[in-house]
Amino acid sequence: MKLSVKGISENQPIPETFAFGVFNAEDHMCFGPNRNPEMEWSDVPGGTKSFVIMMFDPDVPSVADDVNQEGKTVSKDIPRVDFFHWLLVDIPANITRIPEGEDSDGVMPKGKAHGEGPLGLRGVNNYTQFLAGNPDMAGTYAGHDGPCPPWNDEIIHHYHYEVHALDVASLGLTGEFDGAAVREAMSGHVLDSARVTGTYTLNPALR
Repeated sequence: MKLSVKGISENQPIPETFAFGVFNAEDHMCFGPNRNPEMEWSDVPGGTKSFVIMMFDPDVPSVADDVNQEGKTVSKDIPRVDFFHWLLVDIPANITRIPEGEDSDGVMPKGKAHGEGPLGLRGVNNYTQFLAGNPDMAGTYAGHDGPCPPWNDEIIHHYHYEVHALDVASLGLTGEFDGAAVREAMSGHVLDSARVTGTYTLNPALR
């Protein structure tokens, strides 16, 4: 398969249009436009019955004690884990394009609803856990919410935009399912996949 993510080139910075957080000199970060990018794929294998869209950051620190803390940095040596930013499953086989802004257009405090959307079934992203302690933002975050890495991280983060062609029409997922549940449900059903990787940082020393 081939995947095009409009506005994002392989291993190049992701435009702020698609970010949850953008650099701000006074406060380090402010909310960004948070639009999902347009994704279009081709060369779909025969027998495809549905698609999964997944976007995740594998560079998130496993220990969050120093994240976004004045006078501290997040060490490059801290082990990193996956942070899911976008989960869309059970996309019908006749759909091969997600328009820009279709699944996200702005930051929505307390999140967007999970479940059936215009193009598939929305899973829950990891902002649900990350913002759980913020009374103004806590909620269930579903669908797409873009990059917002720690502004004091020593490394640039990478964001993998993926499409997977499956041999089943539905993964049978319900409720507030997460990235781990999607990966488990997809296992043994993936006919082909494609990926585009972009980068992003809020650390002015790395910009």
